[in-house]
Amino acid sequence: MSIPPRRALALGVVQGPAELLPVSSSAHIVLLPWLAGWGWDELDPEYRKSFEVALHAGAAVALLIGQRQTIAEELRAFDTRRALVLILSFLPAAAVGYGLERQIERRLGGPRATAFGLLAGAAAMLVADTRPQARGHGDAGPADGLALGVAQAAALAPGVSRNGVTLAAARWRGFSRDQANVLSRTIALPIIVGASLLKGVRLGRRGASPELRRSMAIGVVASFGSTLASQRLIRLVERDRALWPYAAYRTALAAAVLAKLRKH
Repeated sequence: MSIPPRRALALGVVQGPAELLPVSSSAHIVLLPWLAGWGWDELDPEYRKSFEVALHAGAAVALLIGQRQTIAEELRAFDTRRALVLILSFLPAAAVGYGLERQIERRLGGPRATAFGLLAGAAAMLVADTRPQARGHGDAGPADGLALGVAQAAALAPGVSRNGVTLAAARWRGFSRDQANVLSRTIALPIIVGASLLKGVRLGRRGASPELRRSMAIGVVASFGSTLASQRLIRLVERDRALWPYAAYRTALAAAVLAKLRKH
């Protein structure tokens, strides 16, 4: 079974807005096919995960383009301390992803676990957002990098949300809401690039049918386009600042999933 082009297009379009908001794009990729009855679980798990990572890669390229001014400013200020923060934010997620990815996908990849991941991430965001906004630009150090790295590792569980949990980690460390957003976006690119390369190598070894390659290409283009078109959402997050509206949405989505599971 492959991914029909229309469904690949739909998932790619959903990916963009969900990637930019702390609502868990992975949860939406898991739950949309399940809610629509697309038989997502019938796909080969490795192909399914490769498709999801491909969508993230398309979104990452769009972020590089859409946020090029912010990225350029961060690069001009790049120094040894910032490099250490970036490395420490990458290593825990890379180690856990490389060693435990298949076990996480097998045990936590279903709708119920994803719903609990949504709830856990929402709770973390609400608690962390009560912390004082005492730290700002340039204040991140090695301990902050490690905290962000552990958060990114936790986000490998579907529903937790990489964006949401790294925002929570940065807020827990006392960073202002706008700086927490900058940190979350800055540390995202290395882990997305690393996951994309790993999945690309594995997919190349296994091979992919022309249908799967076509569906992945459609999904990547759709994800790229929807993310690029949704750049204003970043300013929305920074303007509204408080994380509770996103936590409320995540809770409502989780409740809908759990209610449907109870009916079955």
